[in-house]
Amino acid sequence: MDGYLVITIVVILAALLVAGGLFFMYRPKGKALPPVDTPLVGGGAEEESGGTATATLAPPVEELVKPPEIEVPPPSAGRMVRLRARLARSQSTLGKGLLDLLSRDRLDDDVWDEIEETLITADVGVAPTRAMVDELRTKVKVLGTRSPAEVRGLLREQLLAQINPGLDRTLHTSAPGERPAVLLVVGVNGTGKTTTTGKLARALIGDGKTVVLGAADTFRAAAADQLQTWGDRVGAAVVRGPEGGDPASVAFDAVARGMADKVDVVIVDTAGRLHTKTGLMDELGKVKRVIEKKAQVDEVLLVLDATTGQNGMRQAQVFAEVVNITGIALTKLDGTAKGGIVISVQRELGVPVKLAGLGEGPDDLAPFDPEVFVDALLGEA
Repeated sequence: MDGYLVITIVVILAALLVAGGLFFMYRPKGKALPPVDTPLVGGGAEEESGGTATATLAPPVEELVKPPEIEVPPPSAGRMVRLRARLARSQSTLGKGLLDLLSRDRLDDDVWDEIEETLITADVGVAPTRAMVDELRTKVKVLGTRSPAEVRGLLREQLLAQINPGLDRTLHTSAPGERPAVLLVVGVNGTGKTTTTGKLARALIGDGKTVVLGAADTFRAAAADQLQTWGDRVGAAVVRGPEGGDPASVAFDAVARGMADKVDVVIVDTAGRLHTKTGLMDELGKVKRVIEKKAQVDEVLLVLDATTGQNGMRQAQVFAEVVNITGIALTKLDGTAKGGIVISVQRELGVPVKLAGLGEGPDDLAPFDPEVFVDALLGEA
């Protein structure tokens, strides 16, 4: 009997040893305690409970998304002077060709025909070209002999007369009373209209003004996104609506936002679809009328691609019939544009070129300066 008891005890002890070994081999693995230098909740202090020190890992810190850094644009004053060299490189062909022709020893009818052809090819237009050539022929006869300086002076005088430096090229960005000035930007697709709107907002902010942008081109989602990017970079609020929504409603809301925020200027970017569709032109007129229920439109800027030549002139005429154009922004003057478009578009519409786009950079939109432009055409004296 004692033998059976001993055997039973031995078996139980063996079973316990086996079970204990299996427990340690297959026990659930708990979380490892943090290393000594791991920060603990409460600034690294240990919590004591019943004499036993316990440590709790700090929760992960979420990364904060930094807002985009607001840029501080340079003021617009003097921009065209700074960009003069770029303009001269692209426009020197016109000036050089005219100077070479006028400097010939003998100016017969064939030479004058070449001068006339050069001006027309440069998009000056037929009527202003003939006026310039007639005036130049008269002046040359009076002078008799012509030095290079005299020829350059004659040509500069005539080009300036046609561009008309006496026109008021001031952007109306200050409104009477407490309401903001309202600028409406119009033009067909591809002229750089939305980019010009963004660059103009940037220039005005560089001059110390506050701006609200209205993304009224609701039929092109990319236009609203593009304008939002411009606004975010310089801290200008952007009012936009649903894709395909009513453009006039967005324009109205933008002006209302500008009045509520007491900003200086509201710039409304409109749809730039084909100017040949009458219904779309009617819609542009509606946008202007709806805005005027809230505030006066102080400036209507027509954006034209300077490289389109006479096609740009036809665009200008159609827009002028729908809204009262007060100024022109010529883009891509630094490219393959022929500088004469400045003369012909002003003459056709009777309104001045107020802004010139002279590059792809964010600060390459400049107030148009007739003297700087003509000097760039003619090159260095």
